Amino acid sequence: MLDTMMVEKGRLYMGDCQMTFVPGVPSWATLLTGDLDVATRFYGPLLGWRFEAGPDRWGPYVRAMAGDTAVAGLSAAARHTELPNSWTTYFGTRNADDAANGVRERGGTVAIGPLDFDAGRLALAADPAGARFGLWECRESTPRTNRQPVGTGAPTWVELRTRDAFDAARFYGDLFDWYSEEDASPLDVRWEDERVVLSVAERDAVGMYAGAIEAAADPQVRPRWNIHFQVPSVEEAAETAKKLGGQVESRAERTSQGPVAELRDPEGTLFHIIGATP
Repeated sequence: MLDTMMVEKGRLYMGDCQMTFVPGVPSWATLLTGDLDVATRFYGPLLGWRFEAGPDRWGPYVRAMAGDTAVAGLSAAARHTELPNSWTTYFGTRNADDAANGVRERGGTVAIGPLDFDAGRLALAADPAGARFGLWECRESTPRTNRQPVGTGAPTWVELRTRDAFDAARFYGDLFDWYSEEDASPLDVRWEDERVVLSVAERDAVGMYAGAIEAAADPQVRPRWNIHFQVPSVEEAAETAKKLGGQVESRAERTSQGPVAELRDPEGTLFHIIGATP
């Protein structure tokens, strides 16, 4: 598992624990799936990933590799648990137990953990509005991966769709100390165009949007964190997704972060792709 990031050309890239540690920001992404073979056959060609076996304590698990850099994890744990198929954003934290307590103190819930894993401690939580996210405390002995930043296939932007962006920013900001007044802090939070944006080292990392969230039976359309994986062409990737058995929920639209499309994989799991910006 990874717990830090690199910044290059206006994008955020995940890195390993041996690199500069920036707590309180998205640090890893994991897919819970019922069929790991179906998932790898879909995401591999779509995002240019190859896969390496990871720890199987909770069932089959692989790391998605973009070049020589691990950028995400895929787990078949959904087959053996009551958890739905989903992508989860993990935020780095120095102490997962303290962070889990902080979630509860601020009106959120902790569904699983914190638990020991091969590379640290993790927990699955939800904010007061119900958006699920993870906590990840990285063990310093985590093996290194290639330090070079990657573009295609990497998660380069995460955003929260919720009912009240201001309340969400207060929850996450207090939990992860986004509003630190330390001179050396790389974090900055601002309000713009009806959204809250967290930047790290002067690069946008996280967006929080207020808007109508349909109260449908499908939990994926409720308040949620959306992970965006970079692709060279959103239009071409959307066509590839359909050929691989996925669905296009919304075609490419222009955003301040670049062109974005919303897709579902063959098992119905929601995710987003984002085009590279100049």
